[in-house]
Amino acid sequence: MRADVPAFAARAASVAGSPVRDILALTARPEVISFAGGLPAADLFDTEGVAAAFGRVLAEEPHTALQYSTTEGDPGLRGATAARLTARGLSTGADDLLVTSGSQQALTLLATALLEPGDTVLVESPTYLAALQCFAFAGARVVPVPGDDDGLDPDALAELVRRERPKLLYTIPTFQNPTGRTLPAVRREAVAAVAERHGLWIVEDDPYGELRFAGEPVPWIAAGAAAADRTVLLGSYSKIMAPGLRLGWLRAPAALRRACVIAKQAADLHSPTVNQLAAARYLADADLDAHLSRVRLAYRDRRDALLGGLAEALPEGSRWNRPEGGMFVWASLPKGYDATERLRMAVGHDVAFVPGAPFFAADPDPAAMRLSFVTHTPDEIAEGLRRLGTALR
Repeated sequence: MRADVPAFAARAASVAGSPVRDILALTARPEVISFAGGLPAADLFDTEGVAAAFGRVLAEEPHTALQYSTTEGDPGLRGATAARLTARGLSTGADDLLVTSGSQQALTLLATALLEPGDTVLVESPTYLAALQCFAFAGARVVPVPGDDDGLDPDALAELVRRERPKLLYTIPTFQNPTGRTLPAVRREAVAAVAERHGLWIVEDDPYGELRFAGEPVPWIAAGAAAADRTVLLGSYSKIMAPGLRLGWLRAPAALRRACVIAKQAADLHSPTVNQLAAARYLADADLDAHLSRVRLAYRDRRDALLGGLAEALPEGSRWNRPEGGMFVWASLPKGYDATERLRMAVGHDVAFVPGAPFFAADPDPAAMRLSFVTHTPDEIAEGLRRLGTALR
């Protein structure tokens, strides 16, 4: 008689998979026009520049590129990343950074270093779905902070901090996922003041900040004096270079950064050496800023194509915003509509979007939906909206 194997950890059963990933699997057919994925436009990748960088690295330093590396990350990549941050208004040195396997890993490292089971984490409402998964795996209690069309409400944040005694606040202040919202500077200052006054870590996630194509940049929370000693800034090369490289970074106060280095040693030792060296070579030899200028222009045209067709595609009484950058438009169908149910109809018409409900830590809005505008050309977007209108009618 064979005995049963031991059960999985409780967290493996309690944390659900990503509905976004499930939708992407359903819509992998080439005939589907998908507004679902948070995927940068593959047709805009600088494939020649990236290939040239890999070629030079493998030709000139193959033994280094294919060998183990330091956990902190390649000094050249950290230095180039620090220079970009400094040029954008946040004085940073190479030693202030830890290279991670995408900014998603940075979240996991921070959860490992900061959170005990039962600790409280505050998040925006709605927020990035994978962050909710990450905090759930850590055993954290996740509490949403109310907000409006400009993002989280600092007064509500202050009240929750007093009442809940959270360990950290997780925020995406610029072109937020899923809403595309940008938190105004005055609210960022208020958030920093709350953290300074009450003793709170701020995790400021910024994967989309360099994708601005309208309006003026807003300073990072990390750049202000009030919360500089308790703010962790996360960034990524996924949205500005290529997500397949799986390269991100974490900028944190020294003691917390060191704890994250140890957590990364236990997780994967280091991010892929060859990818780091190729990214550093690309930053040295290519013109990333010129490439981003082309990407921003294309994304602006695609956003405008989506916004220009929503009034005809969505039912009367629907609402949506107008982001100044990033990748997403946040829309709400009229009261009584269920976006998850409507997705089933949409897929039948070879078009897809992401229902908004899974992005909420509590009290989901069933009528909300996230629409990504970057993956398709304006003509494809117009056809996708025609299909979506048919499905919703």
